[in-house]
Amino acid sequence: MHNPPHPGQVLREYLGNMSLIEAALKLGLEQQTLQRLIDGQSDVSPEIAARLAAGLGTHVQFWSGLQQQYNRPATDPATHPHNQHKAG
Repeated sequence: MHNPPHPGQVLREYLGNMSLIEAALKLGLEQQTLQRLIDGQSDVSPEIAARLAAGLGTHVQFWSGLQQQYNRPATDPATHPHNQHKAG
């Protein structure tokens, strides 16, 4: 499993038991677009982030941030374990 998770995995949790059709209508997305996002086959674009935020009562930055974290290479110095400061 990728850490951090793809935004589609987080979205799946937000949608709960909502059907794909119901979710697509609520979010103003095509069913195929939503399915590809949930399956981790597409990224959260700024437009999709805005639709998710409006439809789910979240913030655009939340969805954009999830995508940025997912895209960040594992070798990014900011996320490398040796560069993490320990509290204490």
